[in-house]
Amino acid sequence: PYVNKNNSATMGDDQILFTKPLDASNAVTSNPNIPSVSASAVLGESESMPDDHPICKGHDFEASRSIDGIMDSMLTSGFQATNLGKAVNEIKRMRKWRLSDTEWKEGDDEALRDPDLRKRIRSRIFFAYTSNQISCGQREVIKFIVKNKMVDVIVTTAGGIEEDIIKCFEHTYMGDFKLKGKELRKKGINRIGNLLVPNKNYCKFEDWVAPIISKMHDEQDAKWLEQARKLASNGCEDEELKPFSFTPSEFVARLGKEVDNEESVLYWAARNNIPVFCPALTDGSVGDMLYFHSYKRPGFVLDIARDIRNINDLSVQSHCTGQIIIGGGLVKHHTCNANLMRNGADYSVYINTGHDFDGSDSGASPDEAVSWGKIRITADPVKVVAEASLVFPLIVSQTFAKDVACWKDEVDGTLCWVGDE
Repeated sequence: PYVNKNNSATMGDDQILFTKPLDASNAVTSNPNIPSVSASAVLGESESMPDDHPICKGHDFEASRSIDGIMDSMLTSGFQATNLGKAVNEIKRMRKWRLSDTEWKEGDDEALRDPDLRKRIRSRIFFAYTSNQISCGQREVIKFIVKNKMVDVIVTTAGGIEEDIIKCFEHTYMGDFKLKGKELRKKGINRIGNLLVPNKNYCKFEDWVAPIISKMHDEQDAKWLEQARKLASNGCEDEELKPFSFTPSEFVARLGKEVDNEESVLYWAARNNIPVFCPALTDGSVGDMLYFHSYKRPGFVLDIARDIRNINDLSVQSHCTGQIIIGGGLVKHHTCNANLMRNGADYSVYINTGHDFDGSDSGASPDEAVSWGKIRITADPVKVVAEASLVFPLIVSQTFAKDVACWKDEVDGTLCWVGDE
């Protein structure tokens, strides 16, 4: 706005903010040394904030020095601290949701009318993470969640598979971001950020996994031969030939069972029947081993098409879904795309450092996912822009790690889909 010769406020066509001039009795306005237009622009009156509007206030260490107290203050600290507090609340909501939160009405599925059944139906939680989360100490945090069966579906990369198994055999060591790659290469040591992984770790993994691939290949061929014999004996008109192949998620579950190590995330996923989807399983050491195996003995098949059916069905066959996605790239899109099949997730938390200026899906905001139908338009998703090893343990301390025994009692006998019984 500007002030005209009559000292009245005017809204020009190119103005976007209307500011009233100061009252004539105002001491600033009456000062002849201050132009009225400047007084109005700089010191104009503002609207009052609602009485119940949150105020910015950080943590008072005189009052509390506990992690719970610090985390409680995050919501009103501002910036990413506030988003961290919102992420905690979003995860609490997705874990607390029950179908009974919404009353049955005429036109709804008759099978969902029973109030007791509605109280038992909870959200299905999708949990996705990139491989670096397993390479670092976040693996132990993730293991706690999976061991206690606090998520229902896992999506990760090839590194998220092999690094978990490798740590069952050999250690990953602390290093430094500034260590020179040339010198490390000469020593046979690989660097992941400020972590160090000797080549022998991967050699041990490959020595362990190669016989498993061969054994699974034997099982695949035996089933193929069995089906071929049935087809030959019954004739083509009596029985359709259905070739058998393992899926990547079945392959991963097999690794979890074979490693038989309670320090492993995959061990607990297999034991708790939590599917681990890895659509890019070949993008890593596992892929190297499948490549080498193909020269020794061609013909081993992993059926990725059946896995996309499986993860999408888990999404569609859910009365409510939540998604917690650490990192970007494949795991973020694969999880969100599965939830697209049901017109979006009801609850969502992103944790990554990506930005949307380059149009990448990794940096895309939750609101962009809303435009695609990957997150529901009624949702209140949260993105925490932070390095996950800093913030995810804090989030877990206020959600999954709270009142574990009580939570297990609450979810006992629950289901995610009425057809799961």
